[in-house]
Amino acid sequence: MRLLPSDALNKIGRLEFLAHGTVDGFISGKHRSARKGASVEFAEHRQYAPGDDLRNLDWKLIARRQRFYVKQYVDETNLRATILLDTSGSMKFRGDLSAAHFTKLEYGQYLAASLAYLLVQQQDAVGFVSYDTKVNVYMSAKAQPAQLRRVLTELDGLKPGGDTDSAAVIHEIAERIPHRSVIFLISDLFGDVEEILNALHHFRFRHHEVIVLHVMAEEEIGFPYDQMIQFEDAESTERLNVDATAIRREYLARVHAYMERLERGCGEMSITHELLSTRVPFDQALADVLVKYHVGR
Repeated sequence: MRLLPSDALNKIGRLEFLAHGTVDGFISGKHRSARKGASVEFAEHRQYAPGDDLRNLDWKLIARRQRFYVKQYVDETNLRATILLDTSGSMKFRGDLSAAHFTKLEYGQYLAASLAYLLVQQQDAVGFVSYDTKVNVYMSAKAQPAQLRRVLTELDGLKPGGDTDSAAVIHEIAERIPHRSVIFLISDLFGDVEEILNALHHFRFRHHEVIVLHVMAEEEIGFPYDQMIQFEDAESTERLNVDATAIRREYLARVHAYMERLERGCGEMSITHELLSTRVPFDQALADVLVKYHVGR
């Protein structure tokens, strides 16, 4: 399995993913469900109705209020997760500082494969979406072992496209995913920041838990250039000769402002946003994200 090298599997195999919020699932598992059932975590009381399990009667509350009440619990379940991968032209950038000399798309492919493997190993349902200006691949979430093979096959055949329209695609996917789920978005998030935040809000409006893995090359983050250099737009192929020293301060200021707005906007919506540099090996980056995510539970 090209996208699941053995050294990465050794590290990923020791990890797990637990959803922060409630999710809709369909078999008993380790995540909190939006539905109530017989579990160990108390949710609330309600009045007794004929047919309720008498073992759930709360005798202390009955004694105080002189009415019959039963305890309801938060059921534990597996989760449905969907991995969205941006395959637009900007994702084909290959920085010289990248680990294993990956393009951003290749880095995203390995991240997506690792996440799919981790979720399927947990008996969670995983779906997959690839997109540029439109949805190119849509696989609904399934918990079958064969689903991992299908996701890996789709990932392995991906090629970078042209323009991107993350905001429009996010709006579409938010409507297409039928159940409360966990969404992993892997993208460089090139585009209008307000439009992207508005689209991410659509996920939250639909009660999805969202984790943004913001993939950028180290050169895009730190701009380590100090001479005349030619840049090529990865999506339009337009070329431009610039004095890197002259524009470095302005470039870094704009990148910082963009990141600050994106981070603040995601925080306001309780969306996890993690900036990942392709300079860091993908398995290490994913492990760091999951550890940080679980510490924040």
